[in-house]
Parts: sequence; C-alpha cells; structure tokens
Amino acid sequence: MLDVCLLGTGGMMPLPGRWLTSLMTRYNGSSLLIDCGEGTQVAIKEKGWTFKPIDTICFTHFHADHISGLPGILLAMANAERTDPLTIIGPKGLPRIVGGLRVIAPELPFEIRFQEITESEQTFLINGCRLTAFRVRHNMVCYGYTIEIPRSGKFDAERAKAQNIPLKYWNPLQKGQTIEDGGRVLTPDMVLGPDRKGLKVTYTTDTRPADSIRKHAAGSDLLVCEGMYGEPDKHKKAVEHRHMTMQEAAQIAAETNPGELWLTHFSPSMTRPKQYEKELREIFPAAHVGKDGMSAELNFEEE
Repeated sequence: MLDVCLLGTGGMMPLPGRWLTSLMTRYNGSSLLIDCGEGTQVAIKEKGWTFKPIDTICFTHFHADHISGLPGILLAMANAERTDPLTIIGPKGLPRIVGGLRVIAPELPFEIRFQEITESEQTFLINGCRLTAFRVRHNMVCYGYTIEIPRSGKFDAERAKAQNIPLKYWNPLQKGQTIEDGGRVLTPDMVLGPDRKGLKVTYTTDTRPADSIRKHAAGSDLLVCEGMYGEPDKHKKAVEHRHMTMQEAAQIAAETNPGELWLTHFSPSMTRPKQYEKELREIFPAAHVGKDGMSAELNFEEE
C-alpha cells in the first residue's frame, strides 16, 4: 500500500486554503516528500501526518515556491526528536542551496546526506522504492520524479518442495535473498513466479510538455502534473515562462493513459481551478483538479 497526498497545490505564492507546492508519500513506515513550498509543515499537520518518518526530501528545482518551506520542515523534524539521517535529492548545487537556507536552522540532531542529480535521468533506491528523476523543460534545471514499488512473483511452494529446498529458506528466498546451503546456491528465481505489477506514481511540475514526461507517465497508477493555467488566453504566457496548461496536461494523460491524473501548481490568478474539470475530462476522463489535502491509497492488484 502506498499513501499519496497533495499537501500544497499553489504556484508562485500561497493563497488562503492553498499552500505552495508539495507532495508526500508513505510506504512501509517511511515517508518521502517531493518539493517543500511555504506552508508544507502546516499542511502536514492539517493532514494529520507526522514529520519524523520523512526519510527523503526531493526537489524538482530551486525556485522559492518549491523550496522555501525547508527550514521549517527541518526544525519540525528536529522537534519530533528525529536522529536518523535524512536524504535530500535535487539538481546540482543542492548542498549550497540547502546550506544557505540552513542559516536559520543551523543545529539539527540528525545528519543530512545529499544526492545530486547529475544525469538527464537518474535512479535512486530508497526504502524498497525505486525513485527515478528525469529532466523536464523549465527555464532552469528542473526534474520530475517517478516512484515505483516493484512486486516480485508469487512464491511457489510446490517448486520449493520439488527442489528439496529446506523450509527455513523459504522466507528469505521470498524476500529476494540468495542462500548458500552446503555448496548449493539457492536463488529467488528458483521459487518465485514472474514479477507482478507493482505501483507507480509520476510527479512533474514547472515544465512544458516533454517526451520524458510521456515516457514516465505511461504505466503510472497516478500522474500528478502541473496545470498552471486553465484560461485559454494564458497559453502564450505558459509557453513564455515554460509552464503547462491544464489542457496540455490532460492531453499528455490521454496519450499515456495513467490510472488517474491529478492537476496541481495553480497560478494565483486562477482562483477557481475546479471550474475546468468538466472540460478536462472530455480530454482525459480520469482527470481531477487537485486541492490541498487530496489523497489516495494505492494498493497492489488482487490476484
């Protein structure tokens, strides 16, 4: 099970009831945060979730509406008596940017470990998840992220018995471990069927439409995508500032067919983004205009 929550859906500046950009996921006792705009710590409290399990914070890019909430989050995690290391992932220059923000949060009871993204596409393995950063098209270096939870094949007890594999090794093999037993090497593929469908969430903001987005959106259970403007007369502005309209995001979803599309990162000028939902569903029926606190529980397919 993977919990996903849109903590903040605002772009550029917060509005009453709309904090700046942030998404949080929870899986297997660990939490991951993508972007951390102003108001993120308030949004987490409003959702009833906690700071302490946040093991990883990812940044798409270094514009203020995506990173300005970091000092408050770090202090909140410290006040929650966190002592385990925290991993922060982001574009080149990450330690310098975070170091500048930490002038107002200089002493923390936990270590920060930085992982800079140096390629156009780069994968990180984090707490049972595969996290892939992919370059998108903004007016500065910016990345989207895909979170994947793989699911191994079903354990076949009859195959294990037929190969005389001791019962004590069944569980380790099922968890993917390789076992040496009296000169015999036992591997998971000896007792597991083909890999089953896992879970996949793709998140991207601050970008024009891009092939990298289409590539990662395909096969996603959920695509969380920027829809900064809904008004027809704002398309030119979206192109000039390297942002995406709601209609363009819906078209990407129509081309790649994720399970659902959630729109986020709304312009402050768009005070009622929900008004465009009917139009967007004519392009992609599973389109949803996001709002702060919107969440879903994604589960593996039943056998």
